[in-house]
Amino acid sequence: MDYKGKTVLVTGGSRGIGKAIAKAFADHGANVVITYVSNDKAADETLNCLAGGPHLKLKADISSVSDNIRLVESIVEKFGSLHIVVNNAGIYIKHPVSKMNFEDWQAAWKKTMEVNLTGPANLCYLAARQIIRQGGGKIINISSRGAFRGEPEYVAYGASKAGLNSLSQSLAKELAPYNIYVGVIAPGFVETDMAKEFLDGPLGKEIRNQSPLKRAAKPEEIAHAVLMFAAKGAEYMTGSIIDINGASYLRS
Repeated sequence: MDYKGKTVLVTGGSRGIGKAIAKAFADHGANVVITYVSNDKAADETLNCLAGGPHLKLKADISSVSDNIRLVESIVEKFGSLHIVVNNAGIYIKHPVSKMNFEDWQAAWKKTMEVNLTGPANLCYLAARQIIRQGGGKIINISSRGAFRGEPEYVAYGASKAGLNSLSQSLAKELAPYNIYVGVIAPGFVETDMAKEFLDGPLGKEIRNQSPLKRAAKPEEIAHAVLMFAAKGAEYMTGSIIDINGASYLRS
């Protein structure tokens, strides 16, 4: 897992899983670019904890087409290349059918799809065009076990992650001739800010007990799986969806 000379983009890289992924790549020699939406302090703290460098933080809303275009252009201008993309940024909006009006339901669905699926799809396109010119690279999309087991009251989230899985597998087939390898990491619950209200709430014990390990994943465990897929020699894993959920949800 030697990433010296590699440029790695991690969306939503200022906190949680994204921060752990950014740190892991930096620890292994990569030049890392993290995106964030608004929390300058968190982005600065993450940037300052990354080993080596140079690294870069860029404020970008992944649901914005213009931001995605500017993002890739800025990376290429700064580093001259883009080798690995990790689509990690995502949102989780509660929208129960029985408890909200149709307009709010539509708004939650639209926003979730823009951030979790359409934005990553656009970034995959823009990154792939650059990576094709370079002769190859890796795209890794962060999905969820919710794509398989269903997400009641968060149905747009589950649907967006299922769509991300399908997008990734279709791109894996289309981009293979260009030496671009595409895969998915699908975590269960992870100890992050987004999951904190669930893990610290009344359902926390039940959630942890879903796994025979009796805990949620650590962000570093997700990062390790990302580095494994991104490593040289893992190319035949293209199209794979790797479950990292502590055996809390099993499929075959």
